[in-house]
Amino acid sequence: MTALPVSADEMVDLLAALVAAESPSTEPDAVAACARLVADAGAALLGEKAEQVVVDGRTHLRWRFGAGPTRVVLVGHVDTVWPRGTIERWPFSVTDGIATGPGAFDMKAGIVQLLHALAAVDDRDGVAVLLTADEEVGSPTSRALIEETSRGAAAALILEPSAGAAVKTARKGVSNYQVVARGRAAHAGLEPEKGVNAAVEIAHVVVGLAAIARPHEGTTVTPTVVHAGTATNVVPAEAAVDVDVRAATADEQARVDAAFRRLTPTLPDAELEVRGGPNRPPLPTSSSAELFARAQAVAARLGQPPLEGAEVGGGSDGNFTAAIGVPTLDGLGAVGGGAHAEGEHVVLAAMPARVALLTELVRDLLSTT
Repeated sequence: MTALPVSADEMVDLLAALVAAESPSTEPDAVAACARLVADAGAALLGEKAEQVVVDGRTHLRWRFGAGPTRVVLVGHVDTVWPRGTIERWPFSVTDGIATGPGAFDMKAGIVQLLHALAAVDDRDGVAVLLTADEEVGSPTSRALIEETSRGAAAALILEPSAGAAVKTARKGVSNYQVVARGRAAHAGLEPEKGVNAAVEIAHVVVGLAAIARPHEGTTVTPTVVHAGTATNVVPAEAAVDVDVRAATADEQARVDAAFRRLTPTLPDAELEVRGGPNRPPLPTSSSAELFARAQAVAARLGQPPLEGAEVGGGSDGNFTAAIGVPTLDGLGAVGGGAHAEGEHVVLAAMPARVALLTELVRDLLSTT
């Protein structure tokens, strides 16, 4: 096996510092503070300062190397799903080679690996790095920046965590909806018949959503959060359900959207409003096939175990790069597990090999594109 460019021990301190710098998506100032730590680490490892791009109060980091067009773009995110204060009850720790802490796996270890991998690339002309601040909430302020930075590149490499040890060769498209039912309030004990129960109406909606899903085609339609009512003795005048939709193809995503737009109320005098829609388009295997084969060849040259691929339901910013026609390979970040769950963890012994894989993949792409 080829000598590894960096050891796990050299990466742990930076990983610990980034995990300790809590960066919940809901708190842009906290994300910006963590981004500054990343920028400092990047300046030390790469010898260049990051551009801080602030969009609607959110701080994104970007490096561009060389004066020519971008040929390879590496994408990740600084924000996490964990609220501030989580670190107090669940601090960063390492036990038997397993590192854990809020955001360690998704995806601060990926950021550490990215910086160390690029540090080993001597000629970075044509490389761009973008680390966003709002991926976990749908990338509302960074999507245009992702597309601008990636457009025309020969490859987008996404540093989201792996699926086990597999890279991610396809992702479903993501849509988010809220269906609001409006009825009429009335006293629940004295004259409930004068009301129009929005909770009952939204219950009809929830039951009916099952007819929109097509699990055999990979389309899931999942009610998640339901709100209704103001008091126990009042017929609810308003209710709402949030719905998570995943679809493997653009056609399925469009079909589901059309079905939501056709929703009609069941109760007389009730009204329905549909909010939201598609957020991330699918990342199909056709977008990753050539890069995946190249990465497999690189892994073989390095003497690493055969690189596996996986198709997953979760979305990432790689969905956006693929949608604008940039070949995209995802899941090149940490090896571990438990994303978005307490106990998420990173296998430290796998980090050096992933750094080597990314380093050689970037070199390979720069030499042939």
